[in-house]
Amino acid sequence: MSHALSDQELVRREALQKLRALGIDPFPAAEFPVTATADRVKGLFTEGGEPAQVTIAGRLMSVRVMGKASFAVLRDHTGDQQIYVARDEVSPGEDKTLYDEVWKHLLHLGDFIGVQGHVFKTRTGEITVHVKRLTVLGKALRPLPVVKTDDQGQVHDAFTDPEQRYRMRYVDLNVNPGVRDTFLKRSRIVSAMRAFMTESGYLEVDTPVLQPIPGGAAARPFVTHHNALDIPLYLRIANELYLKRLIVGGFEGVFEFSRNFRNEGMDRTHNPEFTIMELYVAWRDYRWMMDYMERMLERVCIAAKGGPTATFGANTIHFAAPFKRITMCGSIQEKTGADVLAMDEEAVRRLCVQHGIEVAPMMGKGKLIDELFSALVQPELIQPTFVTDFPVEMSPLCKKHRDDARLTERFELFVNGFELANAYSELNDPIDQRERFEEQLKLQQRGDDEAMFIDQDFLRALEYGMPPTSGVGIGVDRLVMLLTNNPAIQEVLLFPQMRPEKFE
Repeated sequence: MSHALSDQELVRREALQKLRALGIDPFPAAEFPVTATADRVKGLFTEGGEPAQVTIAGRLMSVRVMGKASFAVLRDHTGDQQIYVARDEVSPGEDKTLYDEVWKHLLHLGDFIGVQGHVFKTRTGEITVHVKRLTVLGKALRPLPVVKTDDQGQVHDAFTDPEQRYRMRYVDLNVNPGVRDTFLKRSRIVSAMRAFMTESGYLEVDTPVLQPIPGGAAARPFVTHHNALDIPLYLRIANELYLKRLIVGGFEGVFEFSRNFRNEGMDRTHNPEFTIMELYVAWRDYRWMMDYMERMLERVCIAAKGGPTATFGANTIHFAAPFKRITMCGSIQEKTGADVLAMDEEAVRRLCVQHGIEVAPMMGKGKLIDELFSALVQPELIQPTFVTDFPVEMSPLCKKHRDDARLTERFELFVNGFELANAYSELNDPIDQRERFEEQLKLQQRGDDEAMFIDQDFLRALEYGMPPTSGVGIGVDRLVMLLTNNPAIQEVLLFPQMRPEKFE
């Protein structure tokens, strides 16, 4: 994509040169000692008291020139602050004679400036900074979109095109205030999760992103090459197997917020790069983990929303415990009348076809049951619902159910029709685990490119002994979607994956 300079950009570049000709550095290196932010200025005004002196800095967002005086708005990371600039009282730098030239002609919307002055209240009641000194801190060579609302309430020049917004998030954050709020809430959500687990006595850790074997999930990995070792490496699809090695090593509870990568499709709930929080706790099982997740998510919702409910589209989601609990096969039987657990692979395949579900030869029984559940049950799970007791074919890392060897002790948490969390009573029998890996290898040979690899080192770790353990993974991006009422995962990722632009 070539870029011919617009008239506005040419004007800004000319202003840049004029500033330099006047001895004003448009990109100064010296520190600018800010003493207040926009959200604090209003609290500094007192009626009848000595005016508070402040130094603030930010981006110039609007200017209203009124003869020899002007009102303008500066925006910093906390919000907007009105400033008042009078010709005979302000100096850009040290020379007051430069007011007309610099303030009225060489500064533009989007420029960064710093001002020093005192806080006062205008006749209309607006808390304002009366500027005594102005410093240019950074010249913007491209204009920001100027979003305007006319007298009829119609918005003009809004920066709303999703592709532009995701590509140029730096513009999006400046002109669409709600976007900034989403990412502030994201930070609060992660902090609340971290605090909850830390208070429980669990240790936050880091595990490898580059792995010799892509383990811990059924997913297609990204492949790269390490030149010095001359070996292929895989970007992490999950951190599960490394965290369980740490349980073997003697930690009682470990968790990690991990950036994971899966070389798969993209849609409103999937991005190739995403954030997962995984937690593993010794001496616990999946039933305990359901209770723990209820407590955590209720607290996180309160931290983000001020209460245990969140609005998502037309739905009000209630995160107050307890959550509903259903079994996977029981829920399918309610929809179809068929006991998929008692059926062989071909019978389940025929059931899928009867319900209009596409199937492929490489799909095993577990994958077929998953397709049935996804099509018939999952879309109706709006309120937080634990779906429990998955068939053993679907869960190669999960302990067999204590009451039925055809099942595993696993749950997935669904909210608003999509999966939010996945948890197990972790498989700690190394012989059983090896057999499960070997079954996955057979699926690979049938063409299933999401089947798991055999991780010999992980099997060796299990042979040294792992205590009974419960583990869970929570999709952080999806949780943020739910708690910020954003229907697409791209809205809660600062820089979602996109096809590259072409620049000349």
